[in-house]
Amino acid sequence: VWRGPPQPQRAPAVQAGFKPSADNGLYGAVWGSNVEFAPETKASSEIDVTVGWGGTLTDDWALDVNLTHYRYPSTTVDLDWTEAIGALTWKQNYWAQLGYSTEALATDEAGAYAQLGAKIPLGEQVRLEAAAGYYWLEDAYDDSYAHAQLGAVWAFKTPFELRVTAHATDSSAKTLFPGLAGSRVEAALQAAF
Repeated sequence: VWRGPPQPQRAPAVQAGFKPSADNGLYGAVWGSNVEFAPETKASSEIDVTVGWGGTLTDDWALDVNLTHYRYPSTTVDLDWTEAIGALTWKQNYWAQLGYSTEALATDEAGAYAQLGAKIPLGEQVRLEAAAGYYWLEDAYDDSYAHAQLGAVWAFKTPFELRVTAHATDSSAKTLFPGLAGSRVEAALQAAF
């Protein structure tokens, strides 16, 4: 589920990523997943390539800025696009994120995205995560939409985590993404090494 709507249209997704970083904060990352968009696109995979910098500003504040290229190698139409993203984090548990692209969602128009989020520890192994976002797509789609999510994460055995997240979008998202937007619950098992 990405910014509200699901990418593989309610089907299971297998995802993997690799992120080498340097001591000065510079990093590169590659992330991949199976996806499913409108049938005529024949989209079945997504590969994101990111270059950026992340580091602490003070004891409480951290910043991450990056350029992410979203690539869909299996499609019959050009769905590739690039976005600049910045995220400011406070005490590792609260964040504000901004994204901007001149080719939002593979259009020739600009779009901007904002998200506020929080992690709320409930103990050493369990935490809640909540986020709300807004995607300005007036130039590209003559509309914009909001979404929110609330999840519980259980770090039951290092390096594994189990998460269950409820997602919801507004009515504008349902117009923009028919059959995809709305309410749903997502479960995920992940590991970080």
